[in-house]
Amino acid sequence: MPNTDNHAQTPIRIGLLLIDGFALMSYASIVEPFRAANTLAGRELYAWTHIALRGDGATASNGARFVADADMAHVSALPAASALERVFVFAAGDPATFKDTACLAWLRELARLGATLVGISGGPYVLARAGLLEGHRATIHWDHAEALRTDYPDLELEDSLYVIDRKRITCAGGTAGVDLATALIAKDHGHPLAVKVSEWFIRSAPRQSDARQRQDFAERFGTHNPRVLKMLVLLHDTIDTPPTRSELAHAAGVCVRQIERLFRAELGMSVREAGETIRLDHAAHLLKSTGQSVTAVALACGFASASHFSRAFKQTYAVSPRHWKAHKAAVTAIPDQELARIESLRDRKTRAMSL
Repeated sequence: MPNTDNHAQTPIRIGLLLIDGFALMSYASIVEPFRAANTLAGRELYAWTHIALRGDGATASNGARFVADADMAHVSALPAASALERVFVFAAGDPATFKDTACLAWLRELARLGATLVGISGGPYVLARAGLLEGHRATIHWDHAEALRTDYPDLELEDSLYVIDRKRITCAGGTAGVDLATALIAKDHGHPLAVKVSEWFIRSAPRQSDARQRQDFAERFGTHNPRVLKMLVLLHDTIDTPPTRSELAHAAGVCVRQIERLFRAELGMSVREAGETIRLDHAAHLLKSTGQSVTAVALACGFASASHFSRAFKQTYAVSPRHWKAHKAAVTAIPDQELARIESLRDRKTRAMSL
């Protein structure tokens, strides 16, 4: 049931904390549904205040500059920002390096005053750093999940679009923000308004909170062959100790000599290429999102030596693992190399079949 009694007349007061490098998609996916709710309701249901860490604004990941209504130190003086009920923390880039003590203290004070704190994309990392996710379920953008688990092993982290756990809300970011915002609108003002907001954004099928963040293997590799999918899952689940062909055959219920034929027919690549694609994709993610050394990543991804790993990595990504790691802020915009490689192999297969 919507909380109509609490907010029949006064708008829900929202704070939007923008940390430099925040993703514009994540921001828009949250604030636009609230704007639409105001428009469709014909009155102000939500009032928001843009907040900078300090100074007069913040810069998004695409370079767009946002002018803030106030910074943390002065936001309480604004009439529209008095007694903020929900504060959304937008962070991206490398949130593991965020250690602004003033900000962390401010967030803890907001929690003490009873505000609901919402981490978006990399924002949950900031909440965890402030000690505000202890005893709460949470999620985060999949690109940051490995590092967050490493730094906070006791955190109950879920691979979902968003998690609402009492006065802590976390969201994976991206388009998942629309799912979270419409869920909050339904909670605050009823399902009919949330449906109207969804339709406003040409969104006919809302996703549930526990929907997965990434595509499954059938979508990522472009195959629905159940035997091949079972082998791909095994390759993924045993990245540190790649399975033998006999183990793959047993998992799929086929004989060993069928494996290579299945992979080439369905994926346009060999078993070795498919396994290496999965392991290199995971290695690229670890190098970008954790502090592990190149050697540690190589071993974690099932490579016999750092030199073998470096050769394979450079062949696929055109740069060395060390360069990728050193320039991780810049490579976040590079398209999914795993999919690019699959497409290249698939094109090669198509050309061969046409000869």
